[in-house]
Amino acid sequence: MTAPEISIVIPVYNEEAILHAAVVDLRERLLPLGWSYEVVLAENGSRDATAQIGADLAAKYPEVRCLSTGTPNYGAALRQGIAQSRGRIVICEEIDLCDTAFHQQAVRALRAGECDMVIGSKLIAGAQDERPWARHAASQLYNGLLRATLGFRGTDTHGLKAFLREPLLPVVRACIVDRDVFASELVIRAYRADLRVREIPVRVLEKRRPSINLTRRVPHVLRNLARLTWAIRVRG
Repeated sequence: MTAPEISIVIPVYNEEAILHAAVVDLRERLLPLGWSYEVVLAENGSRDATAQIGADLAAKYPEVRCLSTGTPNYGAALRQGIAQSRGRIVICEEIDLCDTAFHQQAVRALRAGECDMVIGSKLIAGAQDERPWARHAASQLYNGLLRATLGFRGTDTHGLKAFLREPLLPVVRACIVDRDVFASELVIRAYRADLRVREIPVRVLEKRRPSINLTRRVPHVLRNLARLTWAIRVRG
């Protein structure tokens, strides 16, 4: 089977309410672009029917694949999805976003050789962050911590990103931290490896409430942020 040019990796956890509709909608919006692509659903320990819906979608649509880590772990699912992707270009998406406008901008830049990685920032000038104010404030605080503790040079690490698989795969393999903070380590290590990283503003309008409550996430994120600081500053 010929490998697709583009792999869209989407971690999914307890998404039975929107998974089928989101994938069908994504396929319809990608169709006019004429891309050779695959959608990799990286399921991770869902307690609802997400895994079965993902398997059904993979059986119905040849461009959809469904993987599973078996345990709730966003970072491990994203890492596995990237590792098993087959495209020259990898897009890391969120099931409640599926922003094809970002896809097109990022793919144009990567195809043209203008950069190695594109970050869809919800905090840069021109972005539209339409999430609840508490989540917007938490993102600002979190990225401020990354800049203060690790010298992060960008504005955002979570959410949409796209990159050339070949130069980024060694960076993915070097990452130590998982769960929510894996995405941050990936982006920070890309900067530290002097890869060409570009940020573009995006609009963030979620289709559903987050699957994990913000207050429940904070202690886990802080612990993993401490691990990330150790991984970057001590282990390098």
